[in-house]
Amino acid sequence: MKKRLSSIFRSMVIGGLVATGVARVLILLTASPVPDPASGRTEPSLFAPAISNNWDYITPVQAWLLIVLAGVTLICVAGWPIAAWLERRADADPTRRVFGRQGR
Repeated sequence: MKKRLSSIFRSMVIGGLVATGVARVLILLTASPVPDPASGRTEPSLFAPAISNNWDYITPVQAWLLIVLAGVTLICVAGWPIAAWLERRADADPTRRVFGRQGR
């Protein structure tokens, strides 16, 4: 049996969300354990880096990996309802009208 395109998109969306989440966790866990200057603990710098222009905790390769994963996931999110709508139109009975007077 042939899989529907909308089903493939749905699987790719779920897989993309999981892959992006796993990549984020792995990137944060491998981040430089620079201690927080205020408390001296490393946990805040690993899991809640300061919001600034300093992106030293993530390498350019890791940033591109997240951009590509998130981009593909967003494309699949947009394509999923479009594919489902096109499949519904293809499966519809051509003699049955959706709008207007039915059989009159």
